Amino acid sequence: MKPLVWLAVAALSTACTLAPAWAHDQGHTPLHGGTVAEVADVDYELVATAQAITLHLRDHGQSVATEGASAKLTVLVGRDKREVQLTPASDGRLQAQGDFALPAGTKVLAQISLAGKKPVQVRFALK
Repeated sequence: MKPLVWLAVAALSTACTLAPAWAHDQGHTPLHGGTVAEVADVDYELVATAQAITLHLRDHGQSVATEGASAKLTVLVGRDKREVQLTPASDGRLQAQGDFALPAGTKVLAQISLAGKKPVQVRFALK
């Protein structure tokens, strides 16, 4: 009987140890069809279309307030470099209008300033 108890204890402790890791990974999936990166517990999802480029911000699944926020994107396509300023579009979104159909392999460096917080840098590699 004792080996069965120890097996049950080992299985339970393993499950409890891995559960937080599973729960943490679930929050980093793209909700808007873009590319997601995480910095300081905030998920940043970059979505580029032919009409706009949008940066969605989520903290543990909840939209981050973007009032008073700004962002500068440095977009690298091969040897070409382009800088784009993003402004608040609505709660949880920063956006710029224009032609932003970006090919696979594009690299984007985002410098984001949220009101009352330290600026952060987020890197994206589009697939």
